[in-house]
Amino acid sequence: MAGNQNNTPESNESGRLPGVLEVDGKTIEFPPVQATCGDQGIDVSKLRNQTGLVALDPGFSTTASCTSKVTFIDGGKGILRYRGYPIDQLAHHSSFLEVAYLLIRGELPTPSQLDEFVRRVKRQRLLHEDFRAFFTAFPSNGHPMAILQGGIAGMATYYEETFADVHDPELQDIQAVQLLAKVPTMISYIAKRAAGLPLLYPDNERSYVEDFIRLTFGLPYQAYDIDPAIIRALEVLFILHADHEQNCSTSTVRLVGSSNANMYASVAAGVGALSGPLHGG
Repeated sequence: MAGNQNNTPESNESGRLPGVLEVDGKTIEFPPVQATCGDQGIDVSKLRNQTGLVALDPGFSTTASCTSKVTFIDGGKGILRYRGYPIDQLAHHSSFLEVAYLLIRGELPTPSQLDEFVRRVKRQRLLHEDFRAFFTAFPSNGHPMAILQGGIAGMATYYEETFADVHDPELQDIQAVQLLAKVPTMISYIAKRAAGLPLLYPDNERSYVEDFIRLTFGLPYQAYDIDPAIIRALEVLFILHADHEQNCSTSTVRLVGSSNANMYASVAAGVGALSGPLHGG
């Protein structure tokens, strides 16, 4: 699409020109889309209806698949923002669960809201005993991403409300908390079984990240004190990887979810996408 030099259209309120395409002597305008950050856009959603043509963009390298208020990333310039907050501010001043709350709810929590959110996550960290045994059915040397994908998909069999209205905000919130709570426990069990070591139960007296380390590397017959610097380093790593815009796995989750599949099925599909060596797609 390019501007028509012989018949320049009027600009919109933002001062940007619409995209113009000439097909069979007919000039068609596509409205500009103002971006909060980064590249501006052109809305070509009516291209096929108006022209009978489709846009070919292998790899979606020049196509924005949605509008989003969640994340902005420009790797070349070293920019990453969650809900408008620069990542360096969040990494220096926030916990991972505080950032998770921000990404899910759209704003940073108050102290009381954060306390309640942390309590909810802690209450969900245990796995059902039958589900815990589910992991012993996999080979101990199985690929960890394949086991994790199976575990997340299997969560749908333990919660009857899973197949209720997937658009119910309350149900979405419950499932988001369950995933935040149970996935670290699953990962620790996968690691423990691969090493042939005994599994531990979560300890709600410890922080989210601290207890993940204990679950993964601790032993039931030894005290396990963890260097606070290591805990904070992993916390920052979790924050930095909490969201990365429309990469391969995120797009996969959205595509599966668009069929009204439940959240566990959608996230499990994203884990499958993430398991590939080109996780960015």
